[in-house]
Amino acid sequence: MWTLPLAAAARPRPDGRSLRQARRALLEAGAPPSGLLDAAVEASWQRSLAHGLEPQGRSAGVPHASAAQLRRAQEQRRQLLAQARPVMEFVHDQIRDAGQIVMLADAEGMLLEALGDTGFADKAARVALRPGANWLEQWRGTNAIGTALAEGRPLMVHGGEHFLERNGFLTCAATPIWGPDGRLLGVLDISGDQRGEHRHALGLVRAAGRMLEHQLFEARHGAGLRLRLHGRPEGLGTVVEGLLALDEDGRILGANRTALELLRLPASAVGQWQLDAVMEQAVAALRRRGGPQAVEGTAAGTLWARLDGARRGPSAAPVPAQVKLPAPRDALQQLDSGDAALAQQIARARRVLDKPIPLLLQGESGVGKELFARACHDSGPRAARPFVAVNCAALPESLIEAELFGYRGGAFTGARREGAPGRLREAAGGTLFLDEIGDMPLALQARLLRVLQERQVQPLGGGAPVDLDFALIAASHRPLRELVQQGRFREDLYYRLNGLMLRLPPLRERSDLAGLIAQLLHDLAPGRPLTLAPAVAQAFAAHAWPGNVRQLAQVLRTAVALLDDDETQIEQAHLPEDLLDDLMLQVASAPLETEDLRTLASQRMEQMLRDCHGNVSEAARRLGVSRNTLYRRLR
Repeated sequence: MWTLPLAAAARPRPDGRSLRQARRALLEAGAPPSGLLDAAVEASWQRSLAHGLEPQGRSAGVPHASAAQLRRAQEQRRQLLAQARPVMEFVHDQIRDAGQIVMLADAEGMLLEALGDTGFADKAARVALRPGANWLEQWRGTNAIGTALAEGRPLMVHGGEHFLERNGFLTCAATPIWGPDGRLLGVLDISGDQRGEHRHALGLVRAAGRMLEHQLFEARHGAGLRLRLHGRPEGLGTVVEGLLALDEDGRILGANRTALELLRLPASAVGQWQLDAVMEQAVAALRRRGGPQAVEGTAAGTLWARLDGARRGPSAAPVPAQVKLPAPRDALQQLDSGDAALAQQIARARRVLDKPIPLLLQGESGVGKELFARACHDSGPRAARPFVAVNCAALPESLIEAELFGYRGGAFTGARREGAPGRLREAAGGTLFLDEIGDMPLALQARLLRVLQERQVQPLGGGAPVDLDFALIAASHRPLRELVQQGRFREDLYYRLNGLMLRLPPLRERSDLAGLIAQLLHDLAPGRPLTLAPAVAQAFAAHAWPGNVRQLAQVLRTAVALLDDDETQIEQAHLPEDLLDDLMLQVASAPLETEDLRTLASQRMEQMLRDCHGNVSEAARRLGVSRNTLYRRLR
């Protein structure tokens, strides 16, 4: 059974003299004396040394996100942030006026959010302990955030235990945050001045981490079948309970960390194991008996359990065609909502995730190339390392080289004094995603080819070449082979990028629209059983979706925002005006095969006539149809 740790000082910490002795031995002999340091700290010191860091030095080229990059990262992790903010506010209330801050970092070490004492925050900012900064060990050495990510467990780093001496004024406690699918999502951290150490900081951050994981589980699986577990019946329904999401056949669809620990399960059990493999009970038996009940045959001995939720599986919220969503296993599996062509590309991608073979993604704008690339990263062996995306079409030509390859301070007018590492170096150990590679200037293509061949990069302004290690994924909506034939893209770079080319189908060619809508609605409003009205579902099925999945997702996001709290069905009134105009053009130029589409068209035309005060010519002009067509449809 998990219990709240009482104090961060459960182990005696080495004093300053012992830490200096350990540091000297590390630098001179390669290892500190046995027993001087906590095992996690000692292992982290060794890793910091292997990264080329020096205790008294400053790490060159530490990545720090721009304001735009930080906003993009926060948007990509909006569900994590939405659930984390109330928990962070709770923690802040416990440490208010203690000169400390509570922070959230993502799984790649980037600080996303900070809340706490303004005075200490200003001091922390001097060592870049602020949103946008990256605190992986390879850049900052031993620290609670980076080391908790590396070790995968809660820990504390106090004062001189920090590898970089400039960070020795800090005391930090951090805990990893795991999603209900078993993936590492980030780290929750409490940091302050070591002179004002909070005795229960580690216990507090661990408890807050459990609260956050509990909320993430409920947001994902709150509408489905859930098995609550605890060593005592009174613990059921509290934030310290174990939680399993199940389907009616007993397959484990989700789990919080407490459940995995209670049942001694690996994270890979999610989506693959059956309940009767870990306890002597089946779903049907648990349901028949009802209420809290003792269950036998678990790794933790006898546990108390309670089965909650409807008979419908947790991912099967009502959707237009009553499609049941696939059980989530990993990021690529979650992209597969039933289309055969996309499933084939996912299967091909899986075969090379652990091999040094670059991927080239082709497909129209909006088909989800970046989403597919990130899913490949999250499903592969580099998932815990950075995913760095560069849109080659969005950067001015004059800045692409500096953005990719980095630069030394003062290398050009406007360069930051401290220089920048470049996106290639930020992707160290992880995945580099070059979006819209077809828009890269030819001169830059030549340098990129050389970097990919040599696996080294030299920053602008000079300096020693830096070795590179990353998985490479490139993408373009332009047909690169045609660009090669036109002389607008280097043939040698094309073949360097094209280890395996995957063509992602446009939405109009996919057969899984209903399943995709179900998944998007589930992600936009977890636990809320949303459906499309029949007329809207018919219109969506007939629409060409020129903006592909991106357009569909934006339409649904707007519709969900326009729903009242008690509404669960998306009607015409919840759709954006520009889409309604497109749907009107669609039904005006094609036979209306169903009553639902005729109703939708009539409603739209009547609304436009009201808006135009009965002026048929003006209404037809706004709808983009002829006056005769409008008259005919009205009749």
